[in-house]
Amino acid sequence: MSQAQTAAQANETRELPYVTAINEAVRTVLTEQPNAFVAGEDVAGAGSVFGYYRGLLDEFGDGRVVDTPISEEGIVGLGVGAAATGLRPVIDIMFMDFMGECMDEIANQMAKMRYMFGGSASLPITVLTMSGAGMNMAAQHSQSLEAWLCHLPGLKVVMPSTPYDAKGLIIGAARDDNPVFVALNKMSLRLKGPVPEDSYEIPIGEANVVREGTNFTIVTYSRMVHESLKAAEELAADGIDVEVIDLRSLQPLDTDTVIASVKKTQRAAVVHEAVRFAGMGGEIAAQIQEHAFDYLDAPVARVGAPFSPVPFSPALEQSYVPNAAKIVAEVRALLGVGPVDEGVLRQRNS
Repeated sequence: MSQAQTAAQANETRELPYVTAINEAVRTVLTEQPNAFVAGEDVAGAGSVFGYYRGLLDEFGDGRVVDTPISEEGIVGLGVGAAATGLRPVIDIMFMDFMGECMDEIANQMAKMRYMFGGSASLPITVLTMSGAGMNMAAQHSQSLEAWLCHLPGLKVVMPSTPYDAKGLIIGAARDDNPVFVALNKMSLRLKGPVPEDSYEIPIGEANVVREGTNFTIVTYSRMVHESLKAAEELAADGIDVEVIDLRSLQPLDTDTVIASVKKTQRAAVVHEAVRFAGMGGEIAAQIQEHAFDYLDAPVARVGAPFSPVPFSPALEQSYVPNAAKIVAEVRALLGVGPVDEGVLRQRNS
């Protein structure tokens, strides 16, 4: 039984959409922490373009839910300054693609300030942003750029796949005294799942084994968790019992859970929506070979998007984004069992 299912039974939870779980998490943060506030473009009057701040302005007022000018650099600068002076900002960067507008503030101020001041500067900043393709928003509003952030010492990065994890990770991020990026997924907003009414925290850095298996490990996160679970069910027909690990936290990475699984199954694939080349899959594969090389019976496979901007065309975008069929094809090719879609496999090196 998964962690979410166990929590649901224990707390008699409701079924909530992912978008509502985000709203409830931020409301909990503002209620529990009097020095917390939300700031970003369209977060107050509009409740964000995706609606997950709706109602917060009426409840907490315009001193704690603040619409900002259209300046990502200014928003991040506001967050850094506010956190350094004792507040606990929750700042919103509407799309992950817009990180490029404020990367100097992120990389050279937010990530390094605590280190450069010998630990005396605490920066409890939570950054919520939206990642992923699938809504025909084209190349500048559909990217998955988590590898950028994971490469910067001083930052923490989480990517929830379920409503339960979205609420728990946002609350956990807001309680952390370090900058934490919560990369949400736009295609998951309508996804429903059990969410406790009470306040709860998911510790950052703990993966979740969402499906136990004995002879293959899939390591994944965000929306690809659901595609990986679909793939695991299809692969079961080939006699391949797949274990699926939802990392939830990319920085810090729960290497121990991954390695324990690979030592058991002796085969692994890493799946993410981001471009395959230089994505998180490469780092995770390296960790596996460093810590579990003697247990591997096959190379570590990787499934990700082709090395291309996200297409605007709905047909092309559907072909671009990894899915269960592509995961199944990769696993079958690695193991040499069942039917293999050669067209799908050719995409991995494109």
